[in-house]
Amino acid sequence: MSLEQFDNIRQALDMKVLLNHIYEYKKGVRQMILFTCNAKYEEYAVNRLRNQNIEFIVQKVENANNINIFFGKKECLEAIRIIVNRSLSHLTPEEDFIIGALLGYDIRCQCERFCERKQKQLKEYA
Repeated sequence: MSLEQFDNIRQALDMKVLLNHIYEYKKGVRQMILFTCNAKYEEYAVNRLRNQNIEFIVQKVENANNINIFFGKKECLEAIRIIVNRSLSHLTPEEDFIIGALLGYDIRCQCERFCERKQKQLKEYA
């Protein structure tokens, strides 16, 4: 398989995931979504969201050729605008927990993740 063929398959899969996320959002399954893809698909993704009248925020991924697209309810995106003012990898354990909760991630897993990140943070400052 050539690199071009692989890239075409990847694009098709990424866009299928995006379309599924949009479907879930429109059906009320999720209030907010985080979609990560290659930056070269940004125009397609943004146009698709605009055509569906879905609010979104685009964030460049640090040290990568990817972007994060948060989309969903206005109130959720307002919280994202306040909290996510830097790379996701640099969020505090508390901010990471809030983002996970907004995205509808399993709360028990989010609690475990928070405790692990908080313990690591405390060890770094000790």
